[in-house]
Amino acid sequence: MPVPVLPPLNAAKNYQNDGDSVYRLFYDTVKGGDYRAREANVYRLAEVSNNIIDQCVAQGVPFAREYGGTLDNRSFGGAQVSRTFYAKGQTGQQLLLGAYSALSRQVNVGTVKLYTRYEMEDVVLIDGRARGIIAKNLVTGKLERFAAHAVVIATGGYGNAYFLSTNAMACNCSAAMACYRKGAWFANPAYVQIHPTCIPVHGDKQSKLTLMSESLRNDGRIWVPKKLEDAKKLQEGTLQGKDIPEEDRDYYLERRYPAFGNLVPRDVASRAAKERCDAGFGVNNTGLAVFLDFSEAINRLGIDVVLQRYGNLFDMYEEITDENPYKTPMMIFPAIHYTMGGIWVDYELMTSIKGLYAIGEANFSDHGANRLGASALMQGLADGYFVLPYTIQNYLSDQIQVPRFSTDLPEFVAAEKAVNDKIQKLMNIKGHRSVDSIHKELGHIMWDFVGMGRTKESLTTALAKLKEVRKTFWSDLRIPGEANELNVELEKAIRLADFIEIGELMAYDALNREESCGGHFREEHQTPEGEALRHDDKFSYVACWKYTGEGKEPELIKEDLNYQFVKVQTRNYKS
Repeated sequence: MPVPVLPPLNAAKNYQNDGDSVYRLFYDTVKGGDYRAREANVYRLAEVSNNIIDQCVAQGVPFAREYGGTLDNRSFGGAQVSRTFYAKGQTGQQLLLGAYSALSRQVNVGTVKLYTRYEMEDVVLIDGRARGIIAKNLVTGKLERFAAHAVVIATGGYGNAYFLSTNAMACNCSAAMACYRKGAWFANPAYVQIHPTCIPVHGDKQSKLTLMSESLRNDGRIWVPKKLEDAKKLQEGTLQGKDIPEEDRDYYLERRYPAFGNLVPRDVASRAAKERCDAGFGVNNTGLAVFLDFSEAINRLGIDVVLQRYGNLFDMYEEITDENPYKTPMMIFPAIHYTMGGIWVDYELMTSIKGLYAIGEANFSDHGANRLGASALMQGLADGYFVLPYTIQNYLSDQIQVPRFSTDLPEFVAAEKAVNDKIQKLMNIKGHRSVDSIHKELGHIMWDFVGMGRTKESLTTALAKLKEVRKTFWSDLRIPGEANELNVELEKAIRLADFIEIGELMAYDALNREESCGGHFREEHQTPEGEALRHDDKFSYVACWKYTGEGKEPELIKEDLNYQFVKVQTRNYKS
């Protein structure tokens, strides 16, 4: 499974004795999601958060510790307590190593068999239940059949539909879209998270973007010049940020949101950066960047403390940009990072197809319209370690008695034939356009028309343009090589077909949801202060989309959101 950039993780341990609790984590998550998450799922997530930390420590994850040996905490966006557990600036990597080590132990004792360099191409249904998958051996190109009593997908999100994102380049939505085409509902596809602290785009040759950890917003201060003439000089390269005096700096997050300052949720910080850049105050040659400045932290804490906390992140920034962030402010700009939408699941994480489960970022369940920082791993680990192992038992209690399925059954034969026919159709196009050139075109459309700011006009335009991209893809694509061998371009082409389809689904969902909430910002629906304007009387529901056939508009199914323990209100990060 491809692995995206991963942050630290939250838990309501209250080690700092700053008033944290399970309820407060639950409330912050519901509020951060702009009251568009399912209440019961979020509370369960908060409840098991403490168990996650204990599990990870037991697996050997080297979390940062206080001088006395207790686990240390940081603050992340959308919270006024310190509940984020971390391992310097590489928590995601360390958690993966811990999980992989535990998995490798099970492989060694024979309870797990790994199939590496395989990719799921379709799910097999027998009598309406998920009973296996068709997978492609990426080395040989051979399609293989796997039978099972139940199927679980944990395949991440669809952010790479935008081409440039902070996700690993191999991250894709093909498994989820295969489930969608077989009848699994897709929930809230318009909810996409744009992370505020990423290294800005440099030129048109990039294949991905680099995330700078949200932890930097603990001590870094975000600003742009107060004077438009200073911004123009920065864009022209005749002035440097470090030379602008303090009184001429606009710390706009601290100005607009005094209670949370630089630690507002990601959707709020991203829109605020866009607003400043749209007004002409961007600080790089494209005008699409703001400063993240550590000069005050270095003066207050000393360079050694800053080096200890963020040294590896500073090194990474300097390697990419050739700028020393200890001496000059970092430049950052929002970028696609995470997708809150995903396959619809019930409380037990089963999709609308019996026996098919979706966990982690592949489902929609916990984050509403915006995910708080350090909650992705919290959800993924909660689903995998503490929810699914118990809920799937309810399904298997009688299904496990069903005899094992032969992969020679007609359903497996038909599913494999459909996948093979699709591959042959792709190979036989023999056009002139490379996969990447079409993917970049798709990415530009998605960012320009289904990005941070959306309107009815932009979304209608996007749907028209996406139909043209689909037409180009299926008529002028060129895939070199053969299908029955290692063929990276074929892999990318299969994924791109699904990215085009999810792009259309995102535009449909965004067009339907005539309100602003979290990461979905309809510019027609905002307050006089430029904040998101929800319409709870019309859109307090999960938008579930059902596949109706190739080239046809999907069917909308609504799941009403009912809050019993949280008062639904307009988010306030100012006081």
